[in-house]
Formats: sequence, structure tokens, C-alpha cells
Amino acid sequence: MKRKKAAALKYDNVFSSPTVTAVGFGEIAERIIEEAENNNVPIIENTALTENLTKLSIGQNIPIELYEAVAEIIAFIYSLDSSNK
Repeated sequence: MKRKKAAALKYDNVFSSPTVTAVGFGEIAERIIEEAENNNVPIIENTALTENLTKLSIGQNIPIELYEAVAEIIAFIYSLDSSNK
């Protein structure tokens, strides 16, 4: 069985690009996911993107190679947000 991985990002108009706020493996990944669920934060499963994000350090901005994938997720989350209003 593969070990679970998770990463959390923060993005707002103040930052130039999304920033990694949490990275975890195994039980820590499960706690990150649980915390997101408890706070109604959308959870997106994207194995390839998670693999890349978990190689980054907390506080690090995402590299340009990940902009497109992360932008698609941000757009999806914004669409969820606007449909709930």
C-alpha cells in the first residue's frame, strides 16, 4: 500500500504565487486532510501534483512549472465558492 501524502497551499492576491503551508506523509497527511475537512477547505486529489508539492518546503512559493496545474485548482475552487453564494 502506498503511503498517503498531502500538501496544503495558501493563495491570495497579496502573494505573487501560491505558498505551501503544510506537507505531510502517512499520519501527518491524514491530519492535514482531516483539518481541511473540519474547516470546510476543498480537498482536491491530484497524485502527480501532490508528488511535486510534497517535495517543497513549508513557506516556499510554488515553482513556475506548477502554475498551470495549481491555477486550474484555484479556478475550480473559486467556481465552487461562487456557486455557493
